Amino acid sequence: MKIKNLNVAKPNDVFIQDKKITEIYFKLSSVLSKYKKNNSFAVAISGGPDSMALAALSKLLVVEEKYRIHFLLVDHGIRKDSGKEALKVKRLLKKNRINLKILKNRKKITKNIQKTARDLRYELLIEFCKKNKIKFLITAHHKDDQVETFLIRLSRGSGVEGLSSMSQITSLKHGISLIRPFLEFKKSQLKYISNRFFKKTIKDPSNKNKKFLRTNIRDLSKMLKSKGLDFDQIIRSINNISSTKEAINFYVNRSLKKFVKFKKRETILDLKMFRREPEEVKFKIINSIVKNRTASYYPPRSRKVLSLINRFESNNLKKCTLGGCIFERKKNLLHVTKEF
Repeated sequence: MKIKNLNVAKPNDVFIQDKKITEIYFKLSSVLSKYKKNNSFAVAISGGPDSMALAALSKLLVVEEKYRIHFLLVDHGIRKDSGKEALKVKRLLKKNRINLKILKNRKKITKNIQKTARDLRYELLIEFCKKNKIKFLITAHHKDDQVETFLIRLSRGSGVEGLSSMSQITSLKHGISLIRPFLEFKKSQLKYISNRFFKKTIKDPSNKNKKFLRTNIRDLSKMLKSKGLDFDQIIRSINNISSTKEAINFYVNRSLKKFVKFKKRETILDLKMFRREPEEVKFKIINSIVKNRTASYYPPRSRKVLSLINRFESNNLKKCTLGGCIFERKKNLLHVTKEF
């Protein structure tokens, strides 16, 4: 099958017969085919090689399989030239018959820059999806991202939930799901596709900024790889932890039904029964309550959750905040409400 309807850097000699492209293209098609019926999709683009590979393959789905796909880029406005960079990506994609919608962040980002920018990015993407009745958001997260995320969470002392890293599909707010179809592929594989379809991609200068933890972890993972560390071994460990997470989730869901009441304005937890649960189950119950009340994609940091559990169980705390929620103890009951 020739890529005949997509303008690319070399329009006459890019063929889908290239096995390095077809393997990933058909994986993308296979993952999305489960959700195609009567649904539109949104693809998150940054301008880097990973997301540009996703853009190219998604455009092929539009051309060859009649998918309805929106291409979105979030301009965080953090750097002086971020607007110009976004327009460069838009022009580059337009040359290849891909229409890009730029979503501008109007909020000022001053603290915890990477986390805040990431949260705002998802906030804008989700809002667009909600407004346009799109149920599925697609990102280009890959195997290298999975390993980096694992190492970051390991450095923070994360438990089973955190160390299981990213899953192929995750529920967001408003009935929208996040799909990561490329988790089994390496960054180099996506970069190959991007290079075949486009003359250039846009580099994000913050990816080399040493003040960000992910940048340092990325450098560490490269060093470990050069010393012979097999990323596939780490992925196997992540998969094993994910299996453990599924088993724990069974008990968490059972406990939520047993002694947690979700009401319209508050959630009430029976502390007496809560104390009997294993630590990991307690941890996940608190995270489930926070997510339910705030509809937040990212849970609070594990050390903060554990600190809250310990202080309430030792009767040293009557009221505190965590993850946008107010926790207040009233006798043997813990009442949880949304902070704002």
